[in-house]
Amino acid sequence: MDNVKTIKTRDSIEGKYKWKVEKLYENVSKWEEDFKRLKEEAPILKTFSSQLNNPEKLMEFLKKYEDISRFSDKIFMYAHLKSDEDTTNTVYQGLKSKIDTFMAEFRSYYAYLEPEILSLPEDYLEKAMIKIPELKDYSFFLQDILKQKPHTLNKEEEELLASVSDCLGAAGNIYSMLTNADMTFPIIKDEEGNEVELTEVNYGTFIRSKDRDVREKAFKALFNTYKKYINTISTSLTSNIKNLILETKIRKYSSCLETSLKPNNIPLEVYHSSLETVSKHINLLHRYVDIKKKLLGISDIHMYDLYVPVIDVEKEHIEYEEAVNIVKEGLKPLGEEYLSIFNEGIESGWIDAFENKGKRGGAYSWGCYDSMPYVLLNYNYDLNDVSTLAHEMGHSIHSYYSRQEQPYIYSGYTLFCAEVASTCNEALLINYLINKEKDKNKRLYLINQELEQIRTTVFRQLMFAEFEEITHRTMEEGASLTGEDLNRIWHDLNVKYFGPNMIIDEEIDIEWARIPHFYSDFYVYQYATGYAAAFAFANSILKEGDKAVEKYKGFLKSGGCDYPINILRKAGVDMTTSKPLEATMMRFNELLDMLEEEL
Repeated sequence: MDNVKTIKTRDSIEGKYKWKVEKLYENVSKWEEDFKRLKEEAPILKTFSSQLNNPEKLMEFLKKYEDISRFSDKIFMYAHLKSDEDTTNTVYQGLKSKIDTFMAEFRSYYAYLEPEILSLPEDYLEKAMIKIPELKDYSFFLQDILKQKPHTLNKEEEELLASVSDCLGAAGNIYSMLTNADMTFPIIKDEEGNEVELTEVNYGTFIRSKDRDVREKAFKALFNTYKKYINTISTSLTSNIKNLILETKIRKYSSCLETSLKPNNIPLEVYHSSLETVSKHINLLHRYVDIKKKLLGISDIHMYDLYVPVIDVEKEHIEYEEAVNIVKEGLKPLGEEYLSIFNEGIESGWIDAFENKGKRGGAYSWGCYDSMPYVLLNYNYDLNDVSTLAHEMGHSIHSYYSRQEQPYIYSGYTLFCAEVASTCNEALLINYLINKEKDKNKRLYLINQELEQIRTTVFRQLMFAEFEEITHRTMEEGASLTGEDLNRIWHDLNVKYFGPNMIIDEEIDIEWARIPHFYSDFYVYQYATGYAAAFAFANSILKEGDKAVEKYKGFLKSGGCDYPINILRKAGVDMTTSKPLEATMMRFNELLDMLEEEL
């Protein structure tokens, strides 16, 4: 019992390793005072209803909306950060519950904004900005609302559609309840022969096991369980697609893809070009399969062999301070200004580094316009944790620059841009680690780490995207899809992506049923485009130096002042072309060459 490793209480962790949430509020009583004030002041937004056709009132509303939103963000942040420090603390859970409940009500206070803006004459905003020049600061915000006019219904129809939103979201909710709450998996044996109940969480450990028999049994147990529910899950997925088809017709879009991409002004060509580019370079993934088969020393390679590490290295124990130094070395190409901001984050309390009893798991970067960034980690002394530190600080420094340079209304950024800065940091870090490593085995391990990152983030996500494109187009054309149809489509895609030397086990045919992202239509392609954009930035920074760094910082400073495609293009990365993804494919090929050279 003396050797049992216990999780520390929060009080026992040194202050320098904890974020400084007290910079938001000194104590709960101060928070309560502001929360009371917020509840008193926020309802004033309701009084502007039906008055936005008056430029002075529109300007007054926008300022008041911004002031109250900024105020509420700070209150919201404190409650959530304190709650995440210790989810068992009932005081902070109570604060979180209070602000969450109020925020739902708060949004109703200005729900009239978009319908009223859309009901105004076409030339209203132009004339209003001449009369009140300050309104020009909100031009993109207002024009973005107007852009949706051809696809927006009248007030009564919008209210009706909103009222049935829960019903329309039922397919995803049913799928979630089935797979998270109701489904159970068989008992299997681990590497030591112990009987263990298989779960979605521990499957990740089993599928990476060095014992091939363990991998195979876990693989078959998981997917054969999903196969039992094929009729239910196929019905829920096709119902979800039918809902998007309905919305597409009601809102007068040309396709489901346009319904999903047009609100963020993403050209459909970005999606189609991504699929064409990955198809053009699919032979690289086939080559990876062949090399992996050789490294594993097996005569045939199955789908359950994909995730097992091919290189054995002794696990390193990396102290947190050492991790900070490693990341700083990796990010040196970004220049002194970027590193000074990174140091500021480390020294001024952005980061909550270590696990403690009750602390929320995982990692994230968060913050609001009037706070510093906050980073939650659960640092556990290995290389993945070093990479996570680089990743989350990428988010935080993106937000730092954006809030410094943009007004509140444009300080956020869309999902299409959200993972670029974090992934760019990871790309720079892994490049540094590979280049400095002298130990052959460790170097092979790092090369394979980057290959796996590209395989899972680019190739795999674009295979998902191609599945979505096929299924939505098929149903838009009036055909139905059964579970067997979905299995066939998934099987054929696996044959295409993994090539002739991969044995496509029949169990993998049902894998589509395991992907919750399919209930957020045409979402997953952004993982691949985000990675490609990040790699394009990292590549140019390493090759061009200061000139490229300045362009990259221009991206970081842009926030949401324009559509994501335009923001990236101004910084030198044109996602309407295939160049960024082509460059990622070339890096994948380069890494394969490096891997073969080291063998």
